[in-house]
Amino acid sequence: MTAPSIDTDTLRRLPKAVLHDHLDGGLRPATVVELADAVGHTLPTDDPDELAAWYYEAANSGDLVRYIATFEHTLAVMQHREGLLRVAEEYVLDLAADGVVYAEVRYAPELNTDGGLSLAEVVETVQEGLAAGMAKAAAAGTPVRVGTLLCGMRMFDRVREAADLAVAYRDAGVVGFDIAGAEDGFPPADHLDAFEHLRRESVPFTIHAGEAHGLPSIHQALQVCGAQRIGHGVRITDDIVGGKLGRLAGWVRDRRIALEMCPTSNLQTGAATSIADHPITVLKDLGFRVTLNTDNRLVSGTTMTREMSLLVEQAGWTVEDLRTVTVNAVKSAFIPFDERRALIEDVILPGYASAL
Repeated sequence: MTAPSIDTDTLRRLPKAVLHDHLDGGLRPATVVELADAVGHTLPTDDPDELAAWYYEAANSGDLVRYIATFEHTLAVMQHREGLLRVAEEYVLDLAADGVVYAEVRYAPELNTDGGLSLAEVVETVQEGLAAGMAKAAAAGTPVRVGTLLCGMRMFDRVREAADLAVAYRDAGVVGFDIAGAEDGFPPADHLDAFEHLRRESVPFTIHAGEAHGLPSIHQALQVCGAQRIGHGVRITDDIVGGKLGRLAGWVRDRRIALEMCPTSNLQTGAATSIADHPITVLKDLGFRVTLNTDNRLVSGTTMTREMSLLVEQAGWTVEDLRTVTVNAVKSAFIPFDERRALIEDVILPGYASAL
């Protein structure tokens, strides 16, 4: 089967895995409107369709800092237990409806405490909402497993607290850690203490790197901090000339370090110029362990089905390519090996075979 013949319905049925998706970037527009009214927060518009369009247009600036600024309104409705429960549950149900069978959701608990919740209460509330969503999805015949990555905000001073939370809740649904926020000017090595603590406690972590900043960010994330995956990583192509890999690019490929790539988001922040020329394709062809992700479904106006469709239509991807990046994602998930293998053998591969 050639790529252009893969219709949207078929793509939606394909089992998917997403490793890089932010909880506060994936709310339903109608939910934002309803929760904003309940807490007295003023939005750019109270019409859900207009709000969705506003998010996409506001984020489509070509600048990571402006992109991040759009989160003001989603975070405003995620400061109380009721809002967090609803957002987390709907997050899971929306993934299930899109054919996602495994996901890792990330968020920074420190950004959800303005309403009086403690960091621990934030984590426990989100986990409760995720569990409710998983139960409903399973009952509906569309099971999805969702693990949590807790984030520290790299431009603030609570990263070690977030790392401590990841250790404390590692047996309660938290599967790993990340740092998020403005990348340029806030190198990952600034938080080396947190990463050393996570390594001592055997908690895996990924690091946003190689999006708004280049090779030094990726090098620090891997060789100084010890990340097991890289969030985005599009700038690794700066170390590839004429198909020849430099030392850092070779390290990333040869040691099967997963790159959590987010095509639509990268276009919005200026990290890529088009879907057709997005680094994910050339890196895939060079044998890197690339994975396909949504980053922020509301802010980027996207889904996993849409990301797949864009690559099929504009970059010539085949169903084999889509299966490869899906298997790559599960191979690199922060869950035990036997569970990853079972997902691939019992869900991913049979799902691709039956959908086509």
